[in-house]
Amino acid sequence: MQNENSSGSGRMLAQIPRGVWALGFVSMFMDISSEMIHALLPVYLVSVLGATTVTVGLIEGVAEATASITKIFSGVLSDWLGRRKLLAAIGYGLAAFTKPVFPLAPTVGWLVAARFVDRVGKGIRGAPRDALVADLTPGHLRGASFGLRQSLDTVGAFLGPLAAIGLMLLSGDHYRLVFWIAVVPAFIAFGLLLLGVEEPARHVREGARAPIRLLDTAQLGGAFWAVTGVAAVLTLARFSEAFLVLRSCDAGLPVAWVPIVMVAMNIVYALSSYPAGALSDRLGRRGVMVVGVAFLIGADLLLAINGSFAVLLAGVALWGLHMGFTQGLLATLVADTAPARLRGTAFGVFNLAAGVAMLAASLIAGALWDAYGAPATFLSGAAFTTLALAGLLALQQPKASTGTPSQTGL
Repeated sequence: MQNENSSGSGRMLAQIPRGVWALGFVSMFMDISSEMIHALLPVYLVSVLGATTVTVGLIEGVAEATASITKIFSGVLSDWLGRRKLLAAIGYGLAAFTKPVFPLAPTVGWLVAARFVDRVGKGIRGAPRDALVADLTPGHLRGASFGLRQSLDTVGAFLGPLAAIGLMLLSGDHYRLVFWIAVVPAFIAFGLLLLGVEEPARHVREGARAPIRLLDTAQLGGAFWAVTGVAAVLTLARFSEAFLVLRSCDAGLPVAWVPIVMVAMNIVYALSSYPAGALSDRLGRRGVMVVGVAFLIGADLLLAINGSFAVLLAGVALWGLHMGFTQGLLATLVADTAPARLRGTAFGVFNLAAGVAMLAASLIAGALWDAYGAPATFLSGAAFTTLALAGLLALQQPKASTGTPSQTGL
């Protein structure tokens, strides 16, 4: 039985289009660059530049909200132009050319500006890239394809902090040197996108110059809006990972080893994303999502305990399992429930809702941390997660835009 499952997974991997693989490696290299910086940035802001945790929460919340708000415009524009790759290239290029600002920034204000522009780039590329994955992939491989892209993205998310740890140890905690080296993989990602990804000709012919109308959002359907609502509540529970980094400081980690938390989380995330997506293609989305949400409740409860480093790592591992079992799957559900001609718009609206929720979540998390300590932040996360779980269980099984309900429904 195990051999049959392994061979089945291998066949699915072989069937995934080359363009999806290329997009996965683009995400991987950009995440290596971003996470080399972001794994150190919260500690750099607090310990070197003297920022408060509320400031960290504000910066992270505004950054992610900016990315999500930008996604709605880039998603709609990609539906209108029928040129998803063009917008993705602009987004990745903007992120790459912004990276040198991080080592050059002399004050918190400069870092806020750099983080803001970097997230604008993420926002421009996000919805067109996800819609491009859906355009390139047949319906029966959609969960596996989104899971693969997410897994490769997350490989970068743990290789980046690993590189940051090694460079901090070798350089004697030289933050700016690490930030400079992080520039290189960002430009590799940009070049790979330009050379390795082709726009599907069918989408260019059918989608180009379709009129943009606000009323199109009403055609996204009740199933899409239900998925978006549950995802927004779940995002309130899953505030910025910057707070995982800060929590590691409470465990007494030396500054050079602080990124190990992000390494551990992202290794688990990367290893679980593709299997979770492939499993959802076979068994349905709802059960996999429920398990993923339950993992976050466990993570929040463990992280609320002011205990040992082992307890911290256990909580971080559960957080990574939650990400692996939900993030690629949420993108898959958007593709399942939205009309094909409005996929860019759907991903934009979905990410806008998530971005607004992320801003609120990070501000709440930072305020609770400053007022009552780290346990209050994670206990509030557990409460919001329980609410999201109740909403998920209440959802009806929608019919997907392609595939049968048993394959793609909640």
